[in-house]
Formats: sequence, structure tokens, C-alpha cells
Amino acid sequence: QVQLVESGGGLVQAGGSLRLSCAASGRTFSSYAMGWFRQAPGKEREFVAAISWSGRSTYYADSVKGRFTISRDNAKNTVYLQMNSLKPEDTAVYYCAADTRPGTVAASTVGSWGQGTQVTVSS
Repeated sequence: QVQLVESGGGLVQAGGSLRLSCAASGRTFSSYAMGWFRQAPGKEREFVAAISWSGRSTYYADSVKGRFTISRDNAKNTVYLQMNSLKPEDTAVYYCAADTRPGTVAASTVGSWGQGTQVTVSS
């Protein structure tokens, strides 16, 4: 089992930036893919970004491509989500996820979820 703790959320104006962090403990961090999902009020949880165990492969939702960057530091057991050019529609609770596979992340194969961190973008 992996324990995940997110940090870095907050309130920012449209066009601003935030960096989310997710610290992992438990199972060997470098053996599995990591990702970020988000859930806005009244909507279902949606995929945002994922990164393979090595960091060599990354994947993004079309809505964030070119604005968000996912990265990981296996020495620090931490995954990051750099969010630039934020829009009001990015407002949501952001969840860190650890998959059970090394290559990518899918909601159906996530083994552990973080508790979530609120991101609010004002217009």
C-alpha cells in the first residue's frame, strides 16, 4: 500500500501558476506510474496527467496540454504538477494517484489515492 499526501493547492487569479506536490511513502516509489486527477463540483473525477515510473513518458488531458507539466523525483518519492496559465475552469480538488502498473495511469488501475488539495482560480 502507498500513502500519498498532496500539497500546494490554493487560490490564484486567472493566468497565474501553482505547483502541486505529492509525497509518497510505502511501496517502492520508482516501480509504478503516478498521476493527477481532478474533480470539480457537480462533475465526475477526470484524468489530468500521468508519468511513467522512469519519468520518460508523460500523458496529458487535452484540456491541460501545453499549460501543465507533470514530473517526478524518484530520489525524493515525490511527483509534481506545475500548472501555468490557469483558467477558472481548472478550479477543482486535485488528487494524486499511484497506479499498480509502471507505464501509465488509469482510474480503473489506481491502487492508492491522496486526500486531495483544492485549487481555486478566480476570474
